[in-house]
Amino acid sequence: MLLARARRAAVRRRLIARHYVDAIVPLADVGRAARGYGRYVRDRRRYVQMSANKLDPYDDNPQLRDWTATSPFDPHYTHQDAWAAREIHRFAPPEHVDVGSRVTFVIGLAAFVPTTFVDLRPLPVEIPNLTTVAGSVLTMPYESGELTSLSCLHVAEHVGLGRYGDPLDPHGTERAAAELARVLAPGGRLWFSLPVGRPRTNFNAHRVHDPRAIPAMFEDLELEAFAAVDDLGAFRAELAPVDVAACEWACGLYRFTRPSSARSPLDGAGSSSTTASN
Repeated sequence: MLLARARRAAVRRRLIARHYVDAIVPLADVGRAARGYGRYVRDRRRYVQMSANKLDPYDDNPQLRDWTATSPFDPHYTHQDAWAAREIHRFAPPEHVDVGSRVTFVIGLAAFVPTTFVDLRPLPVEIPNLTTVAGSVLTMPYESGELTSLSCLHVAEHVGLGRYGDPLDPHGTERAAAELARVLAPGGRLWFSLPVGRPRTNFNAHRVHDPRAIPAMFEDLELEAFAAVDDLGAFRAELAPVDVAACEWACGLYRFTRPSSARSPLDGAGSSSTTASN
């Protein structure tokens, strides 16, 4: 028994050390680069033989990690961005506000709806139909009930961890949710996502929340629909939050609205339920 505990403790120490080392030198990237270096040298030598011109080593720019069988992608961001873009396109608002989501996502939105991008770190680029505003998800530059179309994707789990220069706050996700709810107009829609599954804080990267706890953060809003990206990276529509509660690293995709009458939230209790129609 004592030997088993000592072994588990040693494994835990190694994993903790790896987390800290990996933050500076990503070990997976180092491994791929090391494996690709021999191929790079062989290809360079062969290219010189095939070419009429010599290559100057001063101009070399080795790329060692891009030889992959398929195009790499992040399942959370890829599926969430596609999901939100489809939904917002169907909703067809006269204008849209996004808070802190991926730059490529908001640039894509601006192709079909005037979009304002609010972020702690303003985006210094000129794109047609896109306005950028310096601001925080904790102090939105809008009046209460002002916005009819709003998104905040894979953002709230970072708030209060200091990663992006924001003040430390253990309740950052809840405070962000309250501010997003404050500015949503009656009949307006909010598209919201964050990592869900086994609750924990991976300091200072992000938090992972129990998916069933998120609707309570938006107590004045109605959860119209829920989808998710599961532990295998697959997009799954027409779920309830409870369906991914046992996941380790899923992405919960929530569509909220502020009703003008009585609310009937999809609170995650019970089995899967069908999402509301658009």
